[in-house]
Amino acid sequence: MYHLKHIALVLGVVFFSTLCIGTRGRLIHDLALGFIRLPFNKTYYINKKPYNLPLEERYSFINGVHKLWVFSTDEPHYRGSQTKPRSELSINGYKYSTGVWQFEAHVFVPYGTSGVSLMQVFGASYPHASTLMVRVYNGDLYYYREKVIVHDIYNKWFRLNVIHNVE
Repeated sequence: MYHLKHIALVLGVVFFSTLCIGTRGRLIHDLALGFIRLPFNKTYYINKKPYNLPLEERYSFINGVHKLWVFSTDEPHYRGSQTKPRSELSINGYKYSTGVWQFEAHVFVPYGTSGVSLMQVFGASYPHASTLMVRVYNGDLYYYREKVIVHDIYNKWFRLNVIHNVE
């Protein structure tokens, strides 16, 4: 089953990313320590939404909150695509190939949302096209669909913090 209601991401306020700055091997209480905050504005992402709808029918940005939604009956993001319907922000201004990067967002997943990806890092080998995919199934947050990360995330804001060593 695949269906989705609304997912809101506070990306403009809390998106962090940088290369490693000498923090390896130490326990860090502030997970942003050693990272440099980078701008995250319209020049750094592309909106993807059902191809037959105007952007404002599947995306809003109000008071620093990016809100995206899609329905299982929507079209994919381009005509002829074999993917499921989607509404997403694709980060395009920070393509990286070395170092340690951080992505942080505050996320709200409404009750009933299931089968969606909240965040992914591309660039892997078989059996996945991505290095990481954080998904929601029946109110639980998963690593792909293999391992539950957190149970019962519906109707609550939570902090999603991913640190990725590219090497």
